[in-house]
Amino acid sequence: MADALGVADRDAMHGILRQLVKASVNGQKADAVNLAFMISMVKSIKPRDSVEAMLVAQMVSVHVMAMRCAYHLANAEDIARQDSAGRALGRLARTFPIQMEALNRYRNNGEPAITVQNVSVGDGGKAIVGNVTQHASVIVSDNHPAPAVTDARMVSTPDRGAQEQDCLHNSLDAKRGAQA
Repeated sequence: MADALGVADRDAMHGILRQLVKASVNGQKADAVNLAFMISMVKSIKPRDSVEAMLVAQMVSVHVMAMRCAYHLANAEDIARQDSAGRALGRLARTFPIQMEALNRYRNNGEPAITVQNVSVGDGGKAIVGNVTQHASVIVSDNHPAPAVTDARMVSTPDRGAQEQDCLHNSLDAKRGAQA
C-alpha cells in the first residue's frame, strides 16, 4: 500500500491514510465509500514520492469537497446557503487545476509541460524538432516585411502565420495609404 500511495514507509502511509479518512468524513463519521474512492484516485494518479503523495491527497480531498459543495448548492433552500455553497465551490474548482499544474511542474523539475498535438508543414515549409528560442521583437522594413514571430512556447500553424502576415501587410498598406 505504501508503494501505491507513493510514500517511503509505513508511518508516511498511515499519515496519508489518516488524513484521507478525516477528509472523507460526512457528518460525524468517516464515509467508507468516499474513502475508498479517494484511495483509488490517489493510487491511479501514482504519486512517485512523499511530496507527490501529499499533493495528490490534497487534490483528491479538494475534488471531494468540491462535489460536496456542488451537492449543497443544488439542494440549497435559501439564498444565503446558495451563495455560501457557490462561493466555496468556485474556490475549490479553481484550486484543483492549480494543484494539477503544481504536480506537473514538480514532475517535470519546474519546466512547464508543453504538448504539441498536431503540426502540419506545407510544401517548401520547414519544421524544427527540439528546443527553439526566438527573439521577442520583429523588425519590419517597407521593402521586405519580416515573417511573423510567435512566442517560443507556441507552435504556429500555417493558418495562424498567414493571418499574422495578412495583418502585417494590411497595416503596412494602411500606413502607406495615409502617407500618400
